[in-house]
Amino acid sequence: MKKETKIMIITNHSGYLYQFRRELLEKLSEKHQILLVMPFQGHVDDFCERGYHCIETEVDRRGLNPLTDLKLLKVYNKIISEQRPDKVITYSIKPNIYGGIICRQKKIPYYANVQGLGTAFQKKWLARFVSVLYRVALKRVQKVFFENEFNAKAFTDRKIISQAKTSILKGAGVNLDYYRYQPYPSEATFHFLFLGRIMKEKGVDELFAAMTRLQQEYEKKVILDIGGFFEEEYKEKVRVLAEKGVIRYHGFIKDTRPYYARANCIVLPSYNEVKINVLLEAAATGRPVITSDIPGCREAVEDGKTGYLCEVKNAEILFEKMKLMADKSAEEIEEMGRCARKRSWTRRILLSRRWR
Repeated sequence: MKKETKIMIITNHSGYLYQFRRELLEKLSEKHQILLVMPFQGHVDDFCERGYHCIETEVDRRGLNPLTDLKLLKVYNKIISEQRPDKVITYSIKPNIYGGIICRQKKIPYYANVQGLGTAFQKKWLARFVSVLYRVALKRVQKVFFENEFNAKAFTDRKIISQAKTSILKGAGVNLDYYRYQPYPSEATFHFLFLGRIMKEKGVDELFAAMTRLQQEYEKKVILDIGGFFEEEYKEKVRVLAEKGVIRYHGFIKDTRPYYARANCIVLPSYNEVKINVLLEAAATGRPVITSDIPGCREAVEDGKTGYLCEVKNAEILFEKMKLMADKSAEEIEEMGRCARKRSWTRRILLSRRWR
């Protein structure tokens, strides 16, 4: 069957697109041509094998250089003009803004996904500037998808979009057949696991401080496994902590499942998040988590039952929660993990009923 409709996906990371959205792409590809516009940072061959057309772009995800962003705007304009998609779906701030501006100009239906507010909304002057850009970009958007009500409210309160154009998803979700329950590890060393970009907003300063103290004061042998890219400012700190044996740095991990299986507990002390998949994947695998008591994280945890919530930016409380977890027996932690997995299945059943 010939696929007449061409859908363009614009994002800022091919690896994350594969990890979190591949099922969506597979479903869309049943009836549509799929064109991916993104930086090539993993799994490009997997996309090509599925018959998707991939175009490489450079996106400075955190940079504020207007000349660089203007270049990106021109790149998107060129690609969209040449490819002439029927519909466009964008993910993350810069694709949402600059892809949205081009789609608005060319009157192409487009849909934006706000996966988080990010650091752009943490500084007043930058938040005002980004809000203006978003208003321009989303003027004619069909729908903006959010993963929690907090972020959607931030957009409507700032009058970026009307409430009628918002849609709240129940998280990006995880594939429970792909992330299967794993037996609790029997290794003597207690493994905490952090998966994510090593940057200040992920709470790594507090995590490194808590972990260093835990190793110094705790009788059991504990280690922090880390997977993900790091910001340049953390390069030396990661090197030093790895040499001291406080952490084990594994770089960017393509398949996280073996690391979840080996972990005793997953830790994510972020300053701001959406509905973070790391927490959902951990729960599906049968592992408890320790995370910040903030929108996007607290929804994924039953405090005291499937993990612990802790005050954001508080290394002392984070240390106490990590010690509390490590002090538990293997049976107690395994039961927390089973409750997390059971909750994952319950949520899946409720969602499947909702969409019948």
